[in-house]
Amino acid sequence: MEVRAQTKYIRISAQKARQVMELVRGKPVKEVMAMLTVLPHKSAHLLKKLVKSAIANAENNYDLKADDLYVHRIYADEGPTLPRFLPRARGRADRIKKRSSHLTVIVKEREE
Repeated sequence: MEVRAQTKYIRISAQKARQVMELVRGKPVKEVMAMLTVLPHKSAHLLKKLVKSAIANAENNYDLKADDLYVHRIYADEGPTLPRFLPRARGRADRIKKRSSHLTVIVKEREE
């Protein structure tokens, strides 16, 4: 049984979120929650909330135990990019790309 949690339009680039995702993929959710608590990245805080939501979905909707769950799949897709402009010298402007992403985590019950 796969249980999914997804958050969309998060104001962090998918590339930065994937750095932390590589660390937690395939690990038990208890270990993942401990890791995400101490990591200093902005995406770690966002992913912790997302994994917590996936655990709650599994417990409340499918009667699964949190101790038996592990992160089966976790990925970040790119969301819309907001173009912004920064004034520069001599009347010019530089384009700034404000990136966003859609984060998804799928937890699964460990089969013994």
